[in-house]
Amino acid sequence: MSGNNLNARVSIYKEVLASGEIQEIYQNLVGIVQGLRTEFSKKYNDEFSVANVLHGYIDYTYFYLQNDYLKRNKLKFAIVFNHQQAHFELWLLGQTKDVQIRYWGKLKGVAWINPEEMPEYSIFEVTLLAKPDFDNITELFESIHSVFGALSQEIFNTLKAYE
Repeated sequence: MSGNNLNARVSIYKEVLASGEIQEIYQNLVGIVQGLRTEFSKKYNDEFSVANVLHGYIDYTYFYLQNDYLKRNKLKFAIVFNHQQAHFELWLLGQTKDVQIRYWGKLKGVAWINPEEMPEYSIFEVTLLAKPDFDNITELFESIHSVFGALSQEIFNTLKAYE
């Protein structure tokens, strides 16, 4: 498909949207992320402040988590649904691009860091759940909580070791 012929691509776009399937699936997936955000807000109420779900583009739907340690260091977590991969990720973000670059450079020896190239929007991106079962929400949420609990603790230990 040629990147220069927008008219031809708009025709294809209209055809794909005409069935309503894409819109329905997108709304269902965003609803799952909103439910996950609610679960995180309840489960981690004493540990993190949990921001609202952000979406709009069809690439990522996400929400931020922050605690005193992250805030003090101008960092935050994002629980991200990557629409292209159809899986959940945990991102570590900096408040500014300079903060992200500084932490990316500082943590280059860590397994989560790609030493060759920093991600566009984060310091690193780790897959939380590669093959979510969207038909079993309870299991999906439990799996994400389990991986997040262990991984976030490992990340905090690593960040503190690199201070």
